Amino acid sequence: MSQSRREQAGIHLRHIREELREIHISLNQDGLLPEPGEIKALISQLEALLDVSMGVKKKPAPVFAD
Repeated sequence: MSQSRREQAGIHLRHIREELREIHISLNQDGLLPEPGEIKALISQLEALLDVSMGVKKKPAPVFAD
């Protein structure tokens, strides 16, 4: 893995760790479940981290002609 990918992965991991910590604290204090949007955002961040670590490049969305 190249240095820039490692740096990107580290940035993603730090951000995800902070988000998970905030959710954990919120759950402990309020006893509430996180919003579905928060969970979806974390899942997409984990997918992005996986893509970076595996070297997957995102394909542009297909453009359909009318």
